Amino acid sequence: MRVIAGSAKGHKLKAPKGLETRPTTDKIKESLFNIISPDLYDCSFLDLFSGTGAIGIEALSRGAKKAVFIDKSSVCKKIIEENLLHTKLNHLGAVFQCSVSAGLDLLKEKKETFDIIFMDPPYAQDIIGETIMKIADYGLLNDSGYIIIEHSSEKPITNLDKFQLWKEKNYKTTMMTFLKLREEQI
Repeated sequence: MRVIAGSAKGHKLKAPKGLETRPTTDKIKESLFNIISPDLYDCSFLDLFSGTGAIGIEALSRGAKKAVFIDKSSVCKKIIEENLLHTKLNHLGAVFQCSVSAGLDLLKEKKETFDIIFMDPPYAQDIIGETIMKIADYGLLNDSGYIIIEHSSEKPITNLDKFQLWKEKNYKTTMMTFLKLREEQI
């Protein structure tokens, strides 16, 4: 696993041993960043269920002004911090070790907002709806921002309520779903 483009291009990233994390494949990551690259420069990026931090680090490498990483695993927190140091992007990243729900509470308290929010929750857990509702209710997404959800293509996202489907990309077993706030939510 490596950084594909930008200031940290080519840097190899560490990943925890075992099957606890599912790093996004380079092919999917490259496709994703081809889609969002026009929006990355000077954006604020939130990486939920961060794992190795590869997505947020790629965003920083390509010009995001800051990235916040949230993962409940102490092993993942350590690896994200090491990857940020290795890529020399540590001054642009903040890493929080807590559940995503607790992390969103913290970000609300700090009055943080983001242009792009990426989330890759465990496929077996049904927490996407709860997480995106909290993002909307807390006002964490800027009006022109969007959420990207990496999820199983076998489990489409439904009950969007405060969001509208902007785009979807299917990669066989993985789906990337892009959501924007509905006009009445802005």
